[in-house]
Amino acid sequence: MVKETLQVKRDPSCILIAFVLPVILLFIFGYGISLDIRYVKLAVVLEDHSPTAQTVWASLQATDYITPIYYADRHSAEEAIVNARVRGLLVIPDDFSQRLNADGFATLQLLTDGVETNTATILENYVRGTIAVWAKQQSRDHGIEYTAPTDIQSRVYFNPELESRNALIPGSIVLIMAIIGTLLTSLVVAREWERGTMEAMLATPIASIDMLLGKLVPYYVLGMLSNAACVLVAVYLFHLPFRGSAASLFLVSSVFLIAALGLGFLISTLCKNQFLASQLALVLGFLPNYILSGALFEINSMPLPIQFLTYCFSGRYYVTCLQTIFMVGDIWALLLPNIFFMFSLAALFFAITLRVTPTRLE
Repeated sequence: MVKETLQVKRDPSCILIAFVLPVILLFIFGYGISLDIRYVKLAVVLEDHSPTAQTVWASLQATDYITPIYYADRHSAEEAIVNARVRGLLVIPDDFSQRLNADGFATLQLLTDGVETNTATILENYVRGTIAVWAKQQSRDHGIEYTAPTDIQSRVYFNPELESRNALIPGSIVLIMAIIGTLLTSLVVAREWERGTMEAMLATPIASIDMLLGKLVPYYVLGMLSNAACVLVAVYLFHLPFRGSAASLFLVSSVFLIAALGLGFLISTLCKNQFLASQLALVLGFLPNYILSGALFEINSMPLPIQFLTYCFSGRYYVTCLQTIFMVGDIWALLLPNIFFMFSLAALFFAITLRVTPTRLE
């Protein structure tokens, strides 16, 4: 254990991966990646220049979610969509105010760019919401009681601001812990074989479990220090809510880190080459936790076979635990099953590692 601790202190790459890389990833996820769409450019063609149509234009300008751009005719606005200068086109027809005064309702045409389907759907909802607010305001201005087909009184639980950052940053912590736990430990035993020190270690009277524990503890401490730094940055720099307890966070992070360390040790034991071990660590440790954990992509939207595959990776459970602790609190009915599955994966990895760890030179 002392030997491995000295090795960590003398290897600058360990410190870089444990403390510099997490900060870089947190800044990328906190500032560079966002699922919140604002200031979507919308082309607006005013064929009707009446005061009523002008109030629609003013309502579109008043929202922070849409950036309306005036176009004189449909042809130029459609060219703007084709050239990706705008994401949608709203046409206010020339009979808009006339039909509104005569029949009490009028039709607006909205065209959206379906290349980015998520943006098109969100833009449609933004426009519908803006027009609904405009219609309600118009009714009040004219002393008419506004009646809608349905009145939905909505309330958002746990993340009332609907900030995607509150879900992305816990997901980034999962990726950071997966990198630290899997990548660093995947090089441990492979490095011993490459440097020729494995033979000297096998000549000592230690057992396989002793060797694994001696190499596990320093990287566990390093990983938990990195985890604490990530949480402090998330709470005090990005102002994420933290509604759980430090004890529950320590428990779930420890179990996940041990599972990641177990996978890294298994890779390191099977591979006697550091380059191959690092590549396998990225493929088996980082990529599944990035794609299949639910940190970025909704698991329920994946094909059913892929959904079953996500149960094989501890990142799925850790993402759920972190998002619950940060935004909801200590909901043990949700945390304990996920902790159990992470612990089961950790036990499986270490059992296989002990099985395949050599105890003598062949």
